[in-house]
Amino acid sequence: MVLREILLSLPNRPGALAGVARALARERINLAAISADAAAGRGSLRLIVSDPDRAMALLAQAGYAPEVREMLAVRLEDRAGSFLRVLEVLAREKVNIQSVAILVARDGNQPLVALSSTDLARTRRLLQRAGFVSRAAEGLVSNGDLLASAPSIPGESVGLLL
Repeated sequence: MVLREILLSLPNRPGALAGVARALARERINLAAISADAAAGRGSLRLIVSDPDRAMALLAQAGYAPEVREMLAVRLEDRAGSFLRVLEVLAREKVNIQSVAILVARDGNQPLVALSSTDLARTRRLLQRAGFVSRAAEGLVSNGDLLASAPSIPGESVGLLL
């Protein structure tokens, strides 16, 4: 199983984000990362959750139109410029990044970042060669494993974070 993020378009109005959170919290689907923004009356929401298949089904039943995107987890040094090194490798090879999410889990004491690109297999090869894809980060390939590696997160974290 691979790491996946869910993408949603929402109306930019009070309660829209709460509706998504309610649907996920009701089913105890945990959240590992979230990004939300809005422009021109529409909101964009990206979620990395513990059970993306179940979340997709629940959100579709609730009237949303969820999309899914595969991601790759990379580890960074916990210091300024670390992520820039990843970006420079990909820019040099003309890899286009689609999204980035800082994850709640860590590889030992190193932060993990998930990213998607237009060619994920090539991105994985490039970043493995450059030493950014660790064995532990690669082991966190499923959304459920990602959250299990962060035991300090409460069981119903989606209710807390959203």
